[in-house]
Amino acid sequence: MSETLQSVNDGNFEAEVLTASKAQPVMVDFWAEWCRPCHMLAPTVDQIAQEYTGKLKVVKMNVDENMSSPSRYNIRGIPTLLIFKDGEVADQIVGAVPKEQIQRVLGRLIS
Repeated sequence: MSETLQSVNDGNFEAEVLTASKAQPVMVDFWAEWCRPCHMLAPTVDQIAQEYTGKLKVVKMNVDENMSSPSRYNIRGIPTLLIFKDGEVADQIVGAVPKEQIQRVLGRLIS
């Protein structure tokens, strides 16, 4: 995990994601250590975090260590990327998808 990515937890989710998304969109990568597709997606999430510095905040949440937030947003499969804007879920991407697919979604949300 690069230094541009921070981990969030149930305790700081409100401040680090919901409140922060009022200033700029926040993409949350819901993942787990045992999840192979999550590890396959991780380098892409790292690249997105670096390429969108200043326009998008990217954080990771381990679903095994945090049950409340994933449950609140009905995370059923991982990896799941939720993009928050203005305190609300603006879009959702499920699975280890190509970088281009993530960039298309972000293109619609980042002005």
